[in-house]
Amino acid sequence: QVQLVESGGGLVQAGGSLRLSCAVSGRTFSRYYMGWFRRAPGKEREFIAVITTGSSTYYADSVKGRFTISRDNAKNMVSLQMNTLKPEDTAIYYCAAAEYGSRLDQEYSYNYWGQGTQVTVSS
Repeated sequence: QVQLVESGGGLVQAGGSLRLSCAVSGRTFSRYYMGWFRRAPGKEREFIAVITTGSSTYYADSVKGRFTISRDNAKNMVSLQMNTLKPEDTAIYYCAAAEYGSRLDQEYSYNYWGQGTQVTVSS
């Protein structure tokens, strides 16, 4: 069973930065496509970023240029560096692992999910 545990959330002022991390159990981490999603209050969960098994990265337009996703296969970890945060970035952030590299901007493509970490950006 694969388990994902996020950390690094918190309260930050607009314009600030946070770095989220997601620790993944299991010995096949390098085979997973790793994504980040978020759910803002009253909204559906939305795609933020994904990093492929080959370390290619893709981002939602709303975070492009501000967020950076990375992975460390030796540590079984994926991170999300978030800069120039805005109040509208306030959400619960989830990491997820997908076994296949199709439609990685869709929730249904992911097999495993973390419990989420809260990010609050004050204005």
